[in-house]
Amino acid sequence: MDILILAIFLATGTYLLNAKEQRKRIALLGSHLANYQIEKLMEALTEGYLRALGESTDERRAQVWSLLSTTESQLAEQFGRFASEFARVPEPDARTSRLAIAFPFVEKLAPALTFDMRRALAVHARGIAHVVQNTGHLSPRDRAYMMTAELFLMQHTCHWYCKSRTIASARMLARHQTPHEQLVASVSAETRNAYLALIQGR
Repeated sequence: MDILILAIFLATGTYLLNAKEQRKRIALLGSHLANYQIEKLMEALTEGYLRALGESTDERRAQVWSLLSTTESQLAEQFGRFASEFARVPEPDARTSRLAIAFPFVEKLAPALTFDMRRALAVHARGIAHVVQNTGHLSPRDRAYMMTAELFLMQHTCHWYCKSRTIASARMLARHQTPHEQLVASVSAETRNAYLALIQGR
């Protein structure tokens, strides 16, 4: 009985400490994102891609793609500035656990089990910019698909930083019906290689 009570106290304490740490991370990330319209631009872009793909003629699709180019450029520019701003966050506040579930203070007690959120955002900023610049000379349809993957993977990283890897992956499945592995496979090779090297500690 004593062991059961102790286990309950430990579980409750861990939950409360995790919740406190997660609120702190959400507030930190949110304070930086508040200076930009990144979420609004992402929504406009993904909805625009669906609209373009649903058009019945090449001419109408071309018109929508053309209109979306301004939104893409704005998003890349704003996310680049956001990543540069977040890069000034102190390293201890940017450490993110690689573990599947959250444990309090793992960033301080076992930094080898973490990655740097500042570097992750820099990877995503480069990936988004490269798709906008179309360095791979992709068709509009393929470019829209890759950009969507880049944006969703970045969103996954933000949820991971605020909560945990498991929760981030569950949210991707619930909101976009897309597993994390599919996102990683769908971004550019440059993003994928840099991202995997970072989260795997290579």
